[in-house]
Amino acid sequence: MLIQKLEIPVKGMHCANCAGKISRILNSCDGVKESVVNYSSENAIVTFDPTVVSLQKICRIINECGYYVPLRTIKDAGFEFRGETDAETKENADKWQLTERRWMAARIIVAFVFSIFLMIFMNIPVIGIHHNMLFQLLLSLPAFVFVSWPIFKTGFRDLLSRSLTMDVMYCLGIGTAFTASLMGMFNIVLTSEFIMFDTSIMLAGFLTLGRYLESRAKGRTSESIKKLIEQQPDTACVVRNGTESVISVDDVRTGDFVIVKPGERIAVDGEVIKGESSADESMISGESMPVVKSPGCMVKGGTINQSGVLTFIATRVGKDTMLSQIVNLVRSAQSSRPPVQKIADLAVAWFIPVILCIAVLTFVIWYYAAGATLFFSLTTMIAVLVIACPCALGLASPTAVIVGIGRGAELGILIKNGDVLEEISRVDTVVFDKTGTLTKGKPEVVEILAVNGSEEELLTLAVSLEKNANHPLADAIVRMADARKIQSIDVTDFKSDSGLGVQARLDNCIIMAGSMAYLEKNSTDCSAVGATVNSWYQSGRSVVAVAKNGIIHGIMAIADRIHEHAAGAVRQLNKMGMDTVILSGDNERAVSAVGLQIGIRKVIAGVLPESKYDEIKKLQQTGKKVAFVGDGINDAIALSQADVGIAIGNGSDIAIESGNIVLVKSDPLDCVAAIILGKKVFTRIKQNLFWAFAYNILLIPLAAGALYPFYGITFKPEFAAFAMALSSVTVVIMSLMLKGFRPQTE
Repeated sequence: MLIQKLEIPVKGMHCANCAGKISRILNSCDGVKESVVNYSSENAIVTFDPTVVSLQKICRIINECGYYVPLRTIKDAGFEFRGETDAETKENADKWQLTERRWMAARIIVAFVFSIFLMIFMNIPVIGIHHNMLFQLLLSLPAFVFVSWPIFKTGFRDLLSRSLTMDVMYCLGIGTAFTASLMGMFNIVLTSEFIMFDTSIMLAGFLTLGRYLESRAKGRTSESIKKLIEQQPDTACVVRNGTESVISVDDVRTGDFVIVKPGERIAVDGEVIKGESSADESMISGESMPVVKSPGCMVKGGTINQSGVLTFIATRVGKDTMLSQIVNLVRSAQSSRPPVQKIADLAVAWFIPVILCIAVLTFVIWYYAAGATLFFSLTTMIAVLVIACPCALGLASPTAVIVGIGRGAELGILIKNGDVLEEISRVDTVVFDKTGTLTKGKPEVVEILAVNGSEEELLTLAVSLEKNANHPLADAIVRMADARKIQSIDVTDFKSDSGLGVQARLDNCIIMAGSMAYLEKNSTDCSAVGATVNSWYQSGRSVVAVAKNGIIHGIMAIADRIHEHAAGAVRQLNKMGMDTVILSGDNERAVSAVGLQIGIRKVIAGVLPESKYDEIKKLQQTGKKVAFVGDGINDAIALSQADVGIAIGNGSDIAIESGNIVLVKSDPLDCVAAIILGKKVFTRIKQNLFWAFAYNILLIPLAAGALYPFYGITFKPEFAAFAMALSSVTVVIMSLMLKGFRPQTE
């Protein structure tokens, strides 16, 4: 069975019920396994069997529901679909959105101009016009039809498809006000007291204003993903068969030689083979400092080459580039829904039937039980119909998720789904892998002690031997020699003793390099450096000793340097009340030394990768909520078992599948920033939901006249419509406040 999962942009949704309606219809379609429609991000993620239902049919179903899929062409063969990264699709969607907003703006202007004129004519005597009901009708009818037509069109469409949406509610409210005005005008059951043409137009105007403001605000929630998409250049300069040519970035292939000049964006991922420069990678990593690029360094598509000309070989193109992976990851995460949203979804599902019952009950109680006038009873019922709004509930979680995850992407923190936000708010224990997480992951020579001869002579002997070895400690010595520009000497009769040490012949002399045990085994007196060696061992360093003809020439301390931000990250986590642990496969002496230096007392050492799973599980069984921070490759099992897995990336080779959160930079402080950001976003979701519920709980009774018997306070229908407009806008603005949030790390 071939299962396809696609993201389809959907325009024209007016409330959370619209999203629910599309989802229900798609889920009832044969071949559709699952559909998740997001009102806030205006998209549908559909999982379907293409052998049963085609992509064209899915889009046609959405269009037949009265919504708009902004795709000019859909290629079924191969299921080519790039959504908003496709230039034609994005241009078409933007044009539709711009046209829609212009029409809404025109309707808002007409609504308020005509309703204000009508209010003047109906309340201020002007040559008897306020008594001329026919004039009022002729003035209001064209404006009413123009302003309210989209609402009635959508409402009737939803009724025909047996869906109760907010447009149906608004149709009832606006329609009741206008119909009552007509009946009062012609004295059909009602009197002239019920003429409120101005109210009906103003109601439609405020509802349109609310949608306009909401549309503008929602458009800003996805700016971060748009910024990422815009980083991809359209063209690239490639060298093929010795000839330079500028081609579309879509035509760049793996293995192509690409030239990038100062100030240009790098087209695809690759490895530098010629030139030196620096690159601005802030749009991917969030790091403001330029990164030096020279032969052997990796470059990332979408970043900016700053100073020199670089030639690089393309290693990742198209959807495989790091930028494309980030865009897809962020887009998918923004469409996810944290578990707390289920509360709002349940409320939205029952919202409209309950409000209809409250509206009818309001009329019945006031008119029949309380003996109020028909006019008062009718206007309170209309106020209830238009003030109730599930949109704020539907927007509370998605908008915060979209903005928060987008903000994380700007900071180099990739959150894979909305569920993580809820989990991270409960984390009380952070477990770190050591190598590559708290340390640089690359052993370096940190100290040299020459006994017989100079440091230069010692390094010459060492590099002459170690250049032939295959060991991380040997690599560290070779890098040190290269940095000091020390040349090696060719040796003969090279021998290696299974990781303990190496020896060879140099100018009729036997030279050796290796552990203390290896040199002592080969009759070398090491007593002169014994005290220093023990001191280095206690600090968790590895020691390489060098000897010539049985006489020790010196020793070198090699260590995996602790990341400069590791201690600060641990200190801040401790201040936040978190327990911190190191979980490593290294020996206990080395792990304890690192823990002592950065402030972690609890260390679990000598643990194999597959056993880390069991250690995480033991912590969870004691009631701990665990976040595990690892390099995302060797620690995949532990990352998957933890409540929140945080994968440390190395910038160009990100382990996206390993954790719930991926840190683009290998910086422990970003782990702290991720936890702070996650907690902040989840707190904002809860705040949004609180205000959305509070709005409806407080204002619906107010619109129904609950305070009228005590204080004489009522809510006019037009004010109710304005309050409804503000509710959704308030929730979106609260979410947008996350755009400027920067986690405070040491």
